[in-house]
Amino acid sequence: MKFDVVIIGGGPAGIVTGVTVKKYFSEKSVLILTEAKKGLVPCGIPYVFNKLDSVDANVMGLKPFLDLGGYVIQDPVVDVRLNKKEVYGKSGETYQYDKLVFATGSTPVKAEFIKGYDLENVFYIKKNYQYIKELYDKLKEIKRIVVIGGGFIGAEVAEQLAANPDKEIILVESEEQCFSKAFSKKLSKIATEQLRKTGVQVRTDSLVEEIVGEDGKVSKVKLKGGEEIPAEAVILSVGYKPNTELAAKAGLPLNNKGAIKVDSYERTSVKDVCAVGDCSQTIGFLTARSDNIMLASTATAEARVLGYNMFGIRIKKNFLGTIAVFSTQINGLTMASAGVNENTGKDANVHFMTAEFTDVDKHPGTLPDARPLTVRLVFSPSDGIILGGEVWGGPTAAEIINIISMAIQKYITVYELISYQIGTHPLLTSAPTKPVLVKAAEKAIVMIREKGLS
Repeated sequence: MKFDVVIIGGGPAGIVTGVTVKKYFSEKSVLILTEAKKGLVPCGIPYVFNKLDSVDANVMGLKPFLDLGGYVIQDPVVDVRLNKKEVYGKSGETYQYDKLVFATGSTPVKAEFIKGYDLENVFYIKKNYQYIKELYDKLKEIKRIVVIGGGFIGAEVAEQLAANPDKEIILVESEEQCFSKAFSKKLSKIATEQLRKTGVQVRTDSLVEEIVGEDGKVSKVKLKGGEEIPAEAVILSVGYKPNTELAAKAGLPLNNKGAIKVDSYERTSVKDVCAVGDCSQTIGFLTARSDNIMLASTATAEARVLGYNMFGIRIKKNFLGTIAVFSTQINGLTMASAGVNENTGKDANVHFMTAEFTDVDKHPGTLPDARPLTVRLVFSPSDGIILGGEVWGGPTAAEIINIISMAIQKYITVYELISYQIGTHPLLTSAPTKPVLVKAAEKAIVMIREKGLS
């Protein structure tokens, strides 16, 4: 069988690439090869353990792609011959292509550095329907669970499991606070305290030395220093790595993170071969170095760029790298970040300042469901360009961070933000006299002036 485009992988990156190609090049034949009949919404996986209370409620379908005339075949790919432009399925079928896209995603880091990582009842959060379905069923019967790793996935899974009244959840994080790789120290501390309020027993500054078993099954977790935590199961959430074994076997160059090397249009160094999503390299917008950002939002943005430009560049990719826009909600508090924060800025030797403003997210503040909302801007002291930001409070924080993300991409300054024209409504936004984003920009201008930098 021959197709104009063959996409390996049916996750967000693969689906959006296929949909975009079919929308703009409807005459092209596009095939998505998948490993499983059903896929999952990656960011929704933690919520199957309580809020959704069902794995099937989190299924991600291929209907939009099929409705546009795309083809989907469940046939795990076992080999690719780039010189022949052929893909080989486990079924024995051969698929020929004009353009090939690797959208093979990422896999959990196997914690081989922890003794006992391979015991029975040691689990990971895999982006795989059948695995998560089996995990969901097993955890129904398990009462005491230790989660190792306090990033987004570990913390969100712990929160959801703790919402089940019959379970005792302990989260172990080696850093001083949870979410430390995505948030500033201040917001990481706020997030960690919110997690504790859910009933999760959070142990920060704690290093796991060993997962101890009895008769081959988890019985406890031993921390450095000797403390032992009884456990019936352990969920390891220590990161993800690009799923690139197939690409490496085919001969595609990988970067120092193990991701497929691509240019700004997701093209590899091999003609007519592209890679997109978690399996492809990302470049930090500020550092211009290889980064390890694995977000569905990043993957789908890359996929749209790839899809539009699959058959010749039509839409220029006009930002220099990945901004890394994160958001989560723990115990009802929405927290979000984009671009540079204190941790990443210092690591990259970037000169920056921060300005923060807090008010309520509705007006007047006496409305019964009004909540505090804080915007923190990270900006350049030399020219006021916005480098990053954090927002926390009510649900609108998740959309305000998207505005900040656009400001970063378009090199908007704090001086421009003060004339930002906004729409307001008492039930939906902060007051027009003090919109939190604009007021944070005003504080930034004052800070620059006080330091004699403008």
